Amino acid sequence: MPVGKDSGVAKYTAPAPQQTTTATTDGGALPGDFTDFLKLVAKSPALITGYSKILKAAGYYRGKVGNKYTPAFQKALVAAESDRASINLVNPISREQFFAQLEPISTGAAAGPTTVTSVTKYKPEAAQQLVDSIIRDTLGRKATAAEIKKYSAMLKNIEGKAANVTTYGTGSNQTQTTMAGLNEQQYLVDQISGTDEGKANKVLGFYETFMNALGAK
Repeated sequence: MPVGKDSGVAKYTAPAPQQTTTATTDGGALPGDFTDFLKLVAKSPALITGYSKILKAAGYYRGKVGNKYTPAFQKALVAAESDRASINLVNPISREQFFAQLEPISTGAAAGPTTVTSVTKYKPEAAQQLVDSIIRDTLGRKATAAEIKKYSAMLKNIEGKAANVTTYGTGSNQTQTTMAGLNEQQYLVDQISGTDEGKANKVLGFYETFMNALGAK
């Protein structure tokens, strides 16, 4: 949700994940965002199944398609990421775009569409910063410990509803369709603005100024 220029209202964003690296099979290292991606996939049987189908169809993975995170499956993810990084040097491409355009190398029957669900999980410190930022912007003050605990719990409870579901088509003209889930930030804004204090700020016009800065109508 963009903030308008000269709005006087701070833009709130979740903090960037801590940058780490993970070793590759050739002794090199991959960027921290890929490490986080691997951790996310490893914790989700649905993601493992979805990506193993894509990687197998594209020739990166030769193992059995299933929901178990195996060394062979991780090696296939690393190989695909290595190719994406090489392409990205001359033609910027996101990880999702790269997976969406992978062409099956098999001459057999084409597999059906693959659906991948991406869930954003906030670490405690990230949730705290997000809650405090929204309360500062909507109520004009710092969040209390009780509010951080309450709204951080809400943020965790809506992870499933906020998930993005991407469906990858099949064939030479592969399509990628993403259904966006609930917007976590807007959800918290609505919850906080619905409190008595938030309603009072609406009367004073503070909330409307904030929403206008976000580009909301």
